[in-house]
Amino acid sequence: MGVTVDTCSFSDWTERDLTNPSSLVKAENALSLRLAAACAMRRKARTVKRTTDLMPKAKITDQEALAFHLDPTPGKWEVQATVPMTTQRDLSLAYSPGVAVPCEAIAANPETAYDYTNKGNLVAVISNGTAVLGLGNLGALGSKPVMEGKSVLFKRFADVNSIDIELDTEDTDAFINAVRLMGPTFGGINLEDIKAPECFIIEQRLKEEMDIPVFHDDQHGTAVICAAGLINALHISGKKIEDVKIVLNGAGAAGIACIELLKAMGARHENCIVCDTKGVIYQGRTEGMNQWKSAHAITTELRSLEEAMNGADVFLGVSVKGAVTPDMVASMADNPVIFAMANPDPEITPEEAHDVRVDAIVATGRSDYPNQVNNVLGFPYLFRGALDIHARAINDEMKIACAHALAQLAREDVPDEVAMAYGKSLTFGRDYIIPTPFDPRLIHRIPPAVARAGMDTGAARRPIIDMDAYELSLKSRMDPTASILRGLNARARQAQSRMIFAEGDDPRVLRAAVMYQRSGFGKALVVGRQDDVKVKLEAAGLGDAVRELEVVNAANTMHLDTYKNFLYKRLQRKGFDGKDIHRLAARDRHVFSALMLAHGHGDGVVTGATRKSAHVLDRINHVFDADAAHGAAGVTALLHKGRIVLIGDTLVHEWPDENNLADIAERAANVARHMGLEPRVAFVSFSTFGYPVSERAEKMHIAPEVLDRRGVDFEYEGEMTVDVALNENQQEAYPFSRLTGPANILIVPARHSASISTKLMQEMGGATVIGPILSGVDKPIQICSTGSTANDILNMAILAACDIG
Repeated sequence: MGVTVDTCSFSDWTERDLTNPSSLVKAENALSLRLAAACAMRRKARTVKRTTDLMPKAKITDQEALAFHLDPTPGKWEVQATVPMTTQRDLSLAYSPGVAVPCEAIAANPETAYDYTNKGNLVAVISNGTAVLGLGNLGALGSKPVMEGKSVLFKRFADVNSIDIELDTEDTDAFINAVRLMGPTFGGINLEDIKAPECFIIEQRLKEEMDIPVFHDDQHGTAVICAAGLINALHISGKKIEDVKIVLNGAGAAGIACIELLKAMGARHENCIVCDTKGVIYQGRTEGMNQWKSAHAITTELRSLEEAMNGADVFLGVSVKGAVTPDMVASMADNPVIFAMANPDPEITPEEAHDVRVDAIVATGRSDYPNQVNNVLGFPYLFRGALDIHARAINDEMKIACAHALAQLAREDVPDEVAMAYGKSLTFGRDYIIPTPFDPRLIHRIPPAVARAGMDTGAARRPIIDMDAYELSLKSRMDPTASILRGLNARARQAQSRMIFAEGDDPRVLRAAVMYQRSGFGKALVVGRQDDVKVKLEAAGLGDAVRELEVVNAANTMHLDTYKNFLYKRLQRKGFDGKDIHRLAARDRHVFSALMLAHGHGDGVVTGATRKSAHVLDRINHVFDADAAHGAAGVTALLHKGRIVLIGDTLVHEWPDENNLADIAERAANVARHMGLEPRVAFVSFSTFGYPVSERAEKMHIAPEVLDRRGVDFEYEGEMTVDVALNENQQEAYPFSRLTGPANILIVPARHSASISTKLMQEMGGATVIGPILSGVDKPIQICSTGSTANDILNMAILAACDIG
């Protein structure tokens, strides 16, 4: 019986989902999508000045971090069966007596364990908690949240199932024996957060005693990404690795691994100077030495980091903040390469380095600077490639292949969806030498390179015969929705919209507003009474956020008269007198919020959490033309098993005719393109291309003809049943269809059918529902449902910030 890891706490799609707050001191902090700001070069004669414009940083409180790990269920993953378990026959096949057959097969031929069990896609993340992030020795149990986080990163980025295991021992032999005895269970072992020098001993002995890959990511993960960046940095500076002088500061696990890998790639031993807290590691030094440091001692008169840096081509730092001074950088060779990888603060910041050396190429471990050395670019894909060839080990050749593949990827044109997600054009050069963690090409570019190297060096038990087919299979493994939704987060952060949260009397709305602002998306404007907001925030444990939010209402705005005059002009011929106008503008928060938006006193509105959507839409129509007559429509996104399907109209049109249906299709296509999808529209009914004949299906048949006359630029077809719209096999029966693949937009006959289908998918199918997304209105307005959670409200705010409608 196979299992998959379900990242249950990551089922939503805001920034927090892929960021383990406690890991901000580690290279993996790139999982926060704080936008890495652009560094622009201005040349004046031979002088270049580079400035960095940093986006607001996300603020994460202790309470939020704890709540994230508590809700909806404790921890970050769960196990689900991948085979049916409903009938007695299912149970008999999964367990006794059916399970005896694969047991005997495996006993006779151990290699078949990769065929009949989940071993071939299962990695153990193992630690004893002696070096947890930058927190020190927290013990085995204290390390569990980090190891769970590492497990879900495996799943998120490379579809590798992973289980965290925390061993309560600091005895090296006991640790090694425990891991060795678990070998039959797993296809690979990822060691994590084990202090030096024990980590060296543990990894080396496990590699010798086990026949599956054993990989200490704190060492080799950093080394691989560092090597990838250095390949490109040297390419830009016109230098060769065998010629450059390299200075490493920090002789711990990561530092030793970095210098060893670079030597395996051609760096000369005599050109590599390793420094620790005692200074240069030289031949004959005895203080603070061990066998791993001694292996990198050189014959030299240099004794300090400052002396070593003079004339150096490359600096690698895995040490502490401030270890490198501007004077040291100034003393380096032309076009110096500086990888200041200490976290959370680098040895020297890019700004400080560029102030004295405008020709420097700088990388850090932080996500808010260009060129982030991020382990998540390496370990998931290394294991993916190793597992797929049933590797006995991850050797140097496989790590080097990973580094070269990453370097090559950074030199290629960046896909539009990546540029859109990061809010800027990414082009190979001094500020882009390492791919971004959310580049969708990583999954099908890096593992094949690793697999080839493993096969070439004899590490593969089962070589891959058809590499082209393998690459195609990798593309299909990953959930495409993740990168799309991740891009929305980045775009929202780039937009920095002033978001109006209309219902500031509701605790869910207040929590969403706090998350919006603290996540760095922009300014949250809360419509409510100051005292009421303060009380409810304190009751929600967010009392410290009172001073952060801007609370707005009719009593404290100077624009109320302007709002009332505007509203009176819109409604005076619809039966509204002056008193009605005052009540609407001054007492109805939906109307007041819409008036703020109409006058540019905010950039978007989120409302609807406390009142039915029909009521809210009626109030918004007092200020904006957000009705069927003006072409507005509601589009709901369903996310399920790696697919996104949009359904319309779920909000505005009660019983649309063929022209309305064509309008809805155009609105939905616009939403799809904003989400990075190429629209394929199906007008769905209970009939397919005219059979069975029904008067109620007639308009679904005619609507495509309306789009024909309009000459729209997206695929559409109809009428058809839902299975024909979504299933490629069913579509083969209709070769004349204009759809080139499964539809991703379903236009349904009426609002009630839209509501039934979306709620049924949500409750019975387990789909994630986003929306309805209000489209076709002049300004970004999104209406939540009354059952929305704080996170749902935040998601709608992100959509409004991206101006999806």
